Amino acid sequence: MPGQPLSVFQVAGRAMSAQLVRMNTTASNLANAGVVAGSEAAAYRTMKPVFRTHLDAASGMATVDVERVVTAGEAPTKRYDPSNPMADAEGNVFDAAVDETRELVDMMETARTYQNNVEVMQTAKSLIIDTLKLGR
Repeated sequence: MPGQPLSVFQVAGRAMSAQLVRMNTTASNLANAGVVAGSEAAAYRTMKPVFRTHLDAASGMATVDVERVVTAGEAPTKRYDPSNPMADAEGNVFDAAVDETRELVDMMETARTYQNNVEVMQTAKSLIIDTLKLGR
């Protein structure tokens, strides 16, 4: 609802959703590592989400959303392999430009960030329950 301050659960939930998009793009990148194509245009390119931070004036808390997913990173690598059925007329194939090490690091970082937001929600829940117990 407009005008109402965001709760810590909404902020953490949005951050978890953004990290889920990041994890899915990373998984797609890893799944396409080693894939070849017959042209540079058809070759797989690494995908990355672009995050946008929003400040909620009512609560003073910042939230994050995925603005869009873009291709990023290096251009596909041209390799001479005339026996490959995907080879172009000159005998070249194009390897997907996926840095597997970078993607694995991104995956670990994403999992940690997601887990941190889970812990934020668990802590907030515990504090609310403890506060309610005080009223008894």
